[in-house]
Amino acid sequence: MYALQSSGIDATIRSTGWGSGEKMAYTFDYDSTNSILRCQLAGQVADEGLREFFEVGAQYAQRTQPSAGVVDLSEVTSFEVSAETIRQIAKSEPVVSDPDPQRIVIAPTPHLFGMMRMFATQGEETRPNLHVVRTKQEAWAILVVQDPQFQNLEDQ
Repeated sequence: MYALQSSGIDATIRSTGWGSGEKMAYTFDYDSTNSILRCQLAGQVADEGLREFFEVGAQYAQRTQPSAGVVDLSEVTSFEVSAETIRQIAKSEPVVSDPDPQRIVIAPTPHLFGMMRMFATQGEETRPNLHVVRTKQEAWAILVVQDPQFQNLEDQ
């Protein structure tokens, strides 16, 4: 579940039990100089949590209108998302409907990298500029950014 605050959307999600008790958190932050929306997931990710993450992400994308987006999976401890859920999300309307912005997923482990490559392949028609990388340094190189300065969107 996620909460809406009067000043905007709560940038952190915590659940007491999606599916079999998994717990996941995510945060959204923004680099206004480079117009990059970054989403960081942490903990145990399951099907329903990932779906909700995309719903909330769409609200942040609408709010910030980024020229690039980064999803960082570096803090994910367990990824129990089915291939079917990955396919469904990949075939759904992208968070940013414009196909031109760069989209990057940082997926450091072999399992995450494989699942995100499947996502990229399934969604290449609507997300042609989606790159799956293993490190933050690769992400910043693609975006041609040296040292992005992110601010938590809760603070804005």
